[in-house]
Amino acid sequence: MATRYRCSACGNLTRFDVTSTKTTKAFHHYTIGGELVVEDEEIIEASVHEVACRWCGHGRSVEVLEGEESPGAARAADSPSAR
Repeated sequence: MATRYRCSACGNLTRFDVTSTKTTKAFHHYTIGGELVVEDEEIIEASVHEVACRWCGHGRSVEVLEGEESPGAARAADSPSAR
């Protein structure tokens, strides 16, 4: 489930600059042609350092919307391929 944000200064719900750090473990599969395909990526640790509103330009009024799932995640969970 993705974290949803809201800027209480301007009402923005859709555009944010998020600065974060992630530590992951992944299987790197190189094709015979030398192209990389990353498979089975697991997030070991993730932290968000800063969230700024794209519309009004600062992060002083950005809040996390608790208990809300992004509409795209809800549609993906309901799709037949997710079952």
